[in-house]
Amino acid sequence: MTRILVLYYSRHGAVAELADQIALGIVKAGAEATIRALPAADGSQSTRHPLFQPDELQLADGFAFGSPVRFGLMAAPLKQFWDSTGTEWIKGSLINKPAAVFSSSGSLHGGNEATLLGMLLPLLHHGMLPVGLPYSEPALHQTQGGGSPYGASQVSGLSGDRPLAKEAAELAVALGKRLATMAQILKQAGNVLP
Repeated sequence: MTRILVLYYSRHGAVAELADQIALGIVKAGAEATIRALPAADGSQSTRHPLFQPDELQLADGFAFGSPVRFGLMAAPLKQFWDSTGTEWIKGSLINKPAAVFSSSGSLHGGNEATLLGMLLPLLHHGMLPVGLPYSEPALHQTQGGGSPYGASQVSGLSGDRPLAKEAAELAVALGKRLATMAQILKQAGNVLP
């Protein structure tokens, strides 16, 4: 079975909510979804999902990485995760693995798209294959609460308690399906890309 690791950091739970929707899409596509959380920079944990263990990275055929927006950038816990992947980079162990990104901001112009674009950079350095959302997704034309071609997103309100918008949830599920399908195709092909 194709395995997708959904790895995220969430402070108020909005990013965790998106992780659940992406995992739903992964399962709908016939793949296995493993959701793992990153602890806060101070080591604290406030999430309902188990914490990430480094050995889980090698078991995955694809990835979805999530973070709240911090001034248009990914949050420190996700950046710290990427900073710890030097060994994987040297070995090339993530090359040709598909990956998607997702984020949540407190306000409409809070930086979701900038954050998503920035989150794609480590994927490219690792030789991973970024997966986004095509405009064939109807919700992409209707959303006012999150979602873009660069990945799933949502506007959660300044306290993080705004409910996930219908279109944002649909786009997160669609991203999970697309990611899982890409991972299945690559796995069946024996990951023969150069």
